[in-house]
Amino acid sequence: MTIKLGVPSKGRLMEKTFDWFAQRGVILRRTGGEREYAGAVEGIEGVDLVLLSAGEIPRELAAGRIHLGVTGSDLVRDKLIGWDQQVAELATLGFGHADLIIAVPTGWVDVDTTDDLDAVAAQFRRTHGFRLRIATKYHHLVREFLQERGVADYQLVDSQGATEGTVKNETAEAIADITSTGDTLRANHLKILDDGLIHQSQATLFKSRKADWSGNSRATLNALCAKLNIDD
Repeated sequence: MTIKLGVPSKGRLMEKTFDWFAQRGVILRRTGGEREYAGAVEGIEGVDLVLLSAGEIPRELAAGRIHLGVTGSDLVRDKLIGWDQQVAELATLGFGHADLIIAVPTGWVDVDTTDDLDAVAAQFRRTHGFRLRIATKYHHLVREFLQERGVADYQLVDSQGATEGTVKNETAEAIADITSTGDTLRANHLKILDDGLIHQSQATLFKSRKADWSGNSRATLNALCAKLNIDD
């Protein structure tokens, strides 16, 4: 029985994942053209490569349809409720770094912390008759973070496009999004709250707790981990 390794299907995340494995003697490569999501693995027996979008990999791991997967730790934590009961971290890969943060307009000179945000949200609702809107793609992580800090009187609005632009476009009053350099935030006149770091994400190799690990799949995993110099 082979084990399935899910890897992002395009972009720098795919390239850096291929490089990380290659440096450890396991060669991952696409087969066919750019529009074909087929791949091959060399340097280890019994491992099949599955090319997926980074956002699909948490779901496939949780369903047990792939045994291993590389994706951002932010995606796993946001998409999988009780994520550590469904997957296990095998290794952080040292790339794909991004911080999930909460940011507000720079013009809010008296708002620097989540306590300040809570006070503004309460005042906003009294003034406007509806809750302050925070645009995000990361509903679970953001809601959990704000609940822990006692922030109320807000609503999360879904953003699948350029989240930083929602404040300027007046579809939200604040945002929760990932950032690497902060340049896009500054260009859109947004500032990160002093205590607004929700999660520091990076590309991570995860193991599914739901996949079929019977037969020789466990031995294959042990051989792969030995090759990659990581613990199972």
